Amino acid sequence: MWKDIPVPFYMSVYLFEVLNPKETLQGAKPVLNQRGPYVYREFRYKTNITFHDNDTVSFLEYRQLFFQPDMSNGSEEEYIVVPNILMMGAAVMMENLPNFVKLLLSGALAGLKQEAFMNRTVREVLWGYEDPLLDTINAIVPGLIPFKGKFGLFVEFNNSNSGLFTVYTGMKNISRVHMVDSWNGQKKVNYWRTSECNMINGTAGEMWPPFMSPTSLEFYSPDACRSMTLVYEQSGKFEGVPTYRFVAPKTLFANGTDYPPNEGFCPCMQSGIQNVSTCRLKAPMFISHPHFYNADPALVDAVEGLHPSKDQHALFLDVHPMTGIPMNCSIKLQLNQYIKRVSGIIQTGKIKPVVLPLLWFAESGSIEGAVLKQFYTNLVLLPSLLDYLQYIFLGLSVPLVISAAVLMARSQGTATEKSPRHPTMQSKPPPSSETTPLLHDTVTQSQDDAEA
Repeated sequence: MWKDIPVPFYMSVYLFEVLNPKETLQGAKPVLNQRGPYVYREFRYKTNITFHDNDTVSFLEYRQLFFQPDMSNGSEEEYIVVPNILMMGAAVMMENLPNFVKLLLSGALAGLKQEAFMNRTVREVLWGYEDPLLDTINAIVPGLIPFKGKFGLFVEFNNSNSGLFTVYTGMKNISRVHMVDSWNGQKKVNYWRTSECNMINGTAGEMWPPFMSPTSLEFYSPDACRSMTLVYEQSGKFEGVPTYRFVAPKTLFANGTDYPPNEGFCPCMQSGIQNVSTCRLKAPMFISHPHFYNADPALVDAVEGLHPSKDQHALFLDVHPMTGIPMNCSIKLQLNQYIKRVSGIIQTGKIKPVVLPLLWFAESGSIEGAVLKQFYTNLVLLPSLLDYLQYIFLGLSVPLVISAAVLMARSQGTATEKSPRHPTMQSKPPPSSETTPLLHDTVTQSQDDAEA
């Protein structure tokens, strides 16, 4: 089960369509419309499994995604208007370069008929499209975007692994099971400004050590390029199995001003978004909760069409505390791009600086079917039965103990009555009142004889 996870996972993707691209280009507030979900069945399996002598095991976990039309609200062939992610990202990345370089890029963009917004299919936005702009940018500024071929938001997500994890097996110490020893051979990452933010803490996110306490849990997320801490919210049950629910604290994506330990993730903007440019080819990208949930209200007000809600946009993990195995989960993240007018690049028009949501996705899964039945039987039903049996046996033992005590008392009493008394131990009767005068006379006579 650990090698080939039997739990069905689904990834639901929601794209944000820009309804007023021309007005946004002239400085108006972007108006967004959420499209989707576009649902994908996700299969996970581990390869390159290697056990080591120091109580660790290394592995690569791959993900395969398959579109589910019957579960989706729309098809991958639908067209949608979104920012020209590659062009707008390159413009912001080149903002501080000399003007002649930016003018050179602007001329190249005009020749390629590139605009600030593009109309492409959902499949192209997610899984990639051929764009000659890649070669043009690499020719003008070598190394600025160090990859070739197709460009898409999830182009490297499908049929790929999340890096080489080395985790503890728990054979020598069960409290260390699945805790990360290294990722891609590193004990720490080098994306952030402080040692604390670069630390790889917790597990790989699939399970936690058993006998959990209702406090917090940690895991390393390659998608977020950092370790994440979730906090205990409440106890509950999933299909009869007791669980602890863990959720994201409000400080998860807070900036360094509101939460000083996050200063290492800066340069920061408003609270509620995290700059991931250092681990995303220096592109001006940010992650957050969907619809800027738990973020600074200024981010929501900068665009129209967002409606943050805890029920729809908060992430959670329901974990069985005895085993540390997740029973039900929904991990949600939003991908945002920072766009603005860049002097020297006429294609950026008069766009006002804004963190523009591109999409958000939810990776969800829950134990079901035969696995859930086995889990419930072995870890809930049988322990409950044993709890009841101990009280039944205790109830039966009480009258048995009382009966044994009564029989023992009776047997001791019978033995005492039948045992003979030893002659030397018989007590003499006290002298009667009739013998007392005789003894007195005898004593008196003896005294008289002594005097004589």
